[in-house]
Amino acid sequence: MMESKNYFDQVARDWDEMRMGFFSDDLRKKAIERAAVSKDETAIDAGAGSGFMTEALLKEELRVIAIDESLEMLEVLKSKFGEKITIIEGGAEHLPVEDNAVDHVFANMLLHHVENPGIAIREFYRVLKPSGKLIITDLDKHDREFLAVEQHDRWLGFERGKVIQWLEKAGFNEIEIDSADEKCCASSECSDAKAELSIFMAYGSKDQQQSRSDGPE
Repeated sequence: MMESKNYFDQVARDWDEMRMGFFSDDLRKKAIERAAVSKDETAIDAGAGSGFMTEALLKEELRVIAIDESLEMLEVLKSKFGEKITIIEGGAEHLPVEDNAVDHVFANMLLHHVENPGIAIREFYRVLKPSGKLIITDLDKHDREFLAVEQHDRWLGFERGKVIQWLEKAGFNEIEIDSADEKCCASSECSDAKAELSIFMAYGSKDQQQSRSDGPE
């Protein structure tokens, strides 16, 4: 099966139009409101794609670090936002960002493309400053297997309880997970199969004290 990275390289130039059919702009508004962002804070848009979250974060006057594995998606980001953002090639399981560096991490529709979501969530924790906030918006568990075949999803959504376990294991506090009151809609290109999937929003914050390191305490 084609890797997600290769798939997104192929669809990068059309992704803005494709994405509009999947979920609404209200999803990013809700995520940003939940994070209670402030002007001049720094946020990572993990799995930034063509900049759905990045665009909204810039409107809130945040400094944005957009990270994606797809070089083609990064080219789209450069063409749209130029020097307004920091663009980095990298994956969620090995974020090329130093420890305790950012105020927020947003991961919109990323985890179901990640091989090991638990590792990715630990990386989100690592790069957040003390009191930093994580917002994950992703799919509830479903049975629409055509998404794994046609859009190369690694996971058919997630049980919310499992996401909570990953957040707890990573060290997050104030964990919340609930419906985003949004649907992700998709249609198969190879059959008459359709999907109208519920989206969850997960929230976690990092301890105010510095995270524990591998060095001397």
